[in-house]
Amino acid sequence: MHPTSQPYRPEAPILPELASGAVVVLEDGSEEAKLLLLHHREEDRWCLPKGHVDPGESLGTAALREVREESGIERVRLGPELTEVRYRFYAPGRGVNVAKSCVYFLATVDRGELHLEATFDRASWVPFARALELVSFDSDRAVLGAAAEAVARARGVR
Repeated sequence: MHPTSQPYRPEAPILPELASGAVVVLEDGSEEAKLLLLHHREEDRWCLPKGHVDPGESLGTAALREVREESGIERVRLGPELTEVRYRFYAPGRGVNVAKSCVYFLATVDRGELHLEATFDRASWVPFARALELVSFDSDRAVLGAAAEAVARARGVR
């Protein structure tokens, strides 16, 4: 668990949060698909681009905005919805539990030039197998599994 969250506390109040994100795949002609992972500086963990859905914003628009804000990549093509993950944690700074729901999409880019948001100290384009090793949470691994299947279908690989 990282410093900004702790295990869920049943006695604390709970707030729902909706987030949206994407598995961003680099389409550079390589045989092996590579996807973007961001390294969160303060929490010392690798993650996928994602963030809160603003009031009145669609899930797809939020996913694209988050990819652009966090990675600096402007030309992002949003693909199909992959999956939704739900989890709970305690946010000590706010004194509440958070019930988070995050919808992930597949997204593609032609170029991988990055300009990271200050929250992140590095990023990497990695094959799916390596991404599965780097991410910390089972929910992220489930998202990566759904993305790998979608990419394989799109490339006609079984």
